[in-house]
Amino acid sequence: MNRRSILLSSVALAAASCLSAPAMAQSYPTKPITLIVPFGPGSGTDQQARILAQLLGDELKVPVVVDNKAGASGFIAAQFVAKAPPDGYTVLITTNTTHAANEHLFKKIPYDPVKDFAPVGLLSRGQMLLLVRPDSPYRTLADLIAAAKKSPGKLNFGSGSSSSQVASELLKQMAEINMVNVPYKSNPLAITDLLGGQLDFMFADSSTALPQVLPGKLRALAASGSTRLKAAPDVPTVAEAGVKGYDMTYWTAAYLPAGTPAPIVQQLNQTINKVMALPASKAFMDKASVELFLSSPDGLAKHQAAESRKWGKVIREAGLQAE
Repeated sequence: MNRRSILLSSVALAAASCLSAPAMAQSYPTKPITLIVPFGPGSGTDQQARILAQLLGDELKVPVVVDNKAGASGFIAAQFVAKAPPDGYTVLITTNTTHAANEHLFKKIPYDPVKDFAPVGLLSRGQMLLLVRPDSPYRTLADLIAAAKKSPGKLNFGSGSSSSQVASELLKQMAEINMVNVPYKSNPLAITDLLGGQLDFMFADSSTALPQVLPGKLRALAASGSTRLKAAPDVPTVAEAGVKGYDMTYWTAAYLPAGTPAPIVQQLNQTINKVMALPASKAFMDKASVELFLSSPDGLAKHQAAESRKWGKVIREAGLQAE
């Protein structure tokens, strides 16, 4: 080929490349979409993903399914999505655990929370409840702290996510007490052991905790955020219960694999923002005391960067050493 032919071929290829992404977005989606969740069935993230799957399926006219890949602090799910084809059909529905906390809790993680993903948008934010059994001798947070101070290292707590673990570790640090962490793949599994008497207490996201608290299966001693939960207004915050300055919340968001065409990212963001504002989504959030918290893809990227700095600071202050 002569130089003119090579130049024309290059121009044609570049033009085809520029046209391919919009064309792909216009036809997207044409097959089922899978929402990958890093935590087990019944967890707050799982519950939100299932509502989102139903609403997305109705809006996009394709099946949207949820696939739980729990365990290893979210490593399994995050790594799976990071390696998935960047075509918009594999979506990670996750929390600050995988994208703000893990990089500070572990010396090495099998994915890059920034480089391996295309941010789609934020979904919600919420807080946790500190739970004990109804027959627990700890009627208040002050009771729990007093017992921990009397018998250092004797009490234990379950944690099925980084948010759950760090909430307890921060309580340890701020209340100057010593308790033992028992890790789980997800918060529902830890709740099972709490109900069974294997654990003394745990922090669990409100979506998972309230179905146990409202019927009296478990008792909530405190809420982790700066304000009381609307669904449990009689439960004080940790700060109100005596640990001044305590405040711990979490957020959920959607990510695609890095390299996903921008038009697909934008289309999915707009569709998610639309369906998350529907009555069915709002009803779930009101029931779970979760706040709607939406963003653009760039908004999620900036929020994640700020949250990574925040969680790094919280984890250092809690005295946690990277594993």
